[in-house]
Amino acid sequence: MITETRKLYLDACLRPNRSLSPKAYLLVMLLIISISFIAGILFVSMGAFPVLGFFGLDALLIWLAFRSSFRALKQETHVRVSAETIDLSHHRPGQKSVHVVLPTCFTRLELSQAPRRPSELRLSYRDQSWVIGRFLTPSERRDFRQALESAILQARQERHPV
Repeated sequence: MITETRKLYLDACLRPNRSLSPKAYLLVMLLIISISFIAGILFVSMGAFPVLGFFGLDALLIWLAFRSSFRALKQETHVRVSAETIDLSHHRPGQKSVHVVLPTCFTRLELSQAPRRPSELRLSYRDQSWVIGRFLTPSERRDFRQALESAILQARQERHPV
């Protein structure tokens, strides 16, 4: 980890965007449960009682999908750039955290644009590379690349003035 006495050129914490607030999620789930319940009661009144269970199962599967999505939103990537090192850590719930410290002078930054695949922002050192910001939109990825590239250049200039 970078100590507090070093000058940081970039200290960023990347998190996925939330498209649904907790209040909106509650409203959506109440709407889904209400529609499922009313439609289920309608089918029960027509004598098709097993359909009520399938509507309940649909609501349960939608809830599980939201739960999985909200869990994925808890991931974080921290990037800190100083004159000596690039400190990269990524935490994802339920998985082992990744933490690497790379030398600023020899770390490469690239934004690959593969056809028919999303772009990837990579930090590479020697024969290893780490993809960062997978959850960012392409424009956010480009903006973050520019900010990270600028920070790395400033850090290199402090360490090796021209």
